[in-house]
Amino acid sequence: MNRIAVLGSTGSIGTSTLDVLAGQRDAMQLVAVTAHSRWQQLAEQTRQFDVPAAIVSDSSLVDSVDRSAFATGCEVRFGADALVELAASDAVDTVVAAIVGAAGLRSSWAAVDTGKRVALANKETMIVAGPQIVARAAETGAELLPVDSEHSAIFQCLAAGRREDVRRVILTASGGPFRGWSRQQLEAVTPDDARKHPTWNMGERITIDSATLMNKALEVIEAKWLFGLEADQIEVVVHPQSVVHSLVEFVDGSCVAQLSPPDMKLPIQYALTWPERRDCPSPKMDWSANWSLDFEPPDRDLFPALDLGFEVADRGGTCGAVLNASKEAAVDRFLAGEVRFTDIPQICRAVLDAHHFDPAPSLSELLQLDAWARRETIKWTR
Repeated sequence: MNRIAVLGSTGSIGTSTLDVLAGQRDAMQLVAVTAHSRWQQLAEQTRQFDVPAAIVSDSSLVDSVDRSAFATGCEVRFGADALVELAASDAVDTVVAAIVGAAGLRSSWAAVDTGKRVALANKETMIVAGPQIVARAAETGAELLPVDSEHSAIFQCLAAGRREDVRRVILTASGGPFRGWSRQQLEAVTPDDARKHPTWNMGERITIDSATLMNKALEVIEAKWLFGLEADQIEVVVHPQSVVHSLVEFVDGSCVAQLSPPDMKLPIQYALTWPERRDCPSPKMDWSANWSLDFEPPDRDLFPALDLGFEVADRGGTCGAVLNASKEAAVDRFLAGEVRFTDIPQICRAVLDAHHFDPAPSLSELLQLDAWARRETIKWTR
């Protein structure tokens, strides 16, 4: 029985993971769920799955949470340290790392440090500390299995050949809600505009990142570290239908693609059951219907965030931590109506250029830079 902890169980990835687990009770046991502040939803999940442990990471809620709302016998704990302890616990075999942002790094590290399988939906773990995480996983025997649909697709396509025969990987991007818009239109984008993704149902900040193509920039960095690639072995192509999730091209010119409807339950389940495949609750391709699959190059002039991703993937070192932190802070400012949509990549560029680059930082140095970049972003946006 695979004992699974879902970190961030009330978010979009977390709830989709629980949908998967509902159909896999013969092979998987949900042993812990966590949320930052949505404790009522968390309590409902513990009752639905009879979960023995739950964590509310916002410790300020310790006196306001109704413990009687949770499943009978469920241990309710509070604070970020409890997340780390859970991720390292011997009672857990697989950690689904679905906490959004750099806040999920410490718990992801703890899971890797103790040799667990990590179903990695928190891409920031690899953006901030990719080389360190990969090296530690090699030492402990931890398995890093991607949950992002694009990286899951690459992981699956790589099985078609030898790693040394890979010429490049091609990440697909939907193009977001503003594909084909003019610069003038982009400057007038509101948070409500940016929340409306054409094909995916995702969390708010991830949806904003998709609209700027910053999400794809981060995926370029993640792909470099997950799959041991060089930056020039990674390309991005816009594919509005979001059916082809990514491709791998081999040295002989063969391209292998992974296709499925845009639904996260399939890559989530594959990360949990690999190398086995099982029936999945995600929708299936309807090959009796007419299909049109379009591909086009991204407009890097209008969406400069993508260039930041390739630059950071190439430079490595401290760049990923700085880019991610400044991006998160800039998105917060945009959602608050304090900067324009088009300011987000410009702010990230300015903060990245202002930082003192270190090619081989320690984890503690990366965390310090994360805090510095957030403070610096506030200066740039006042």
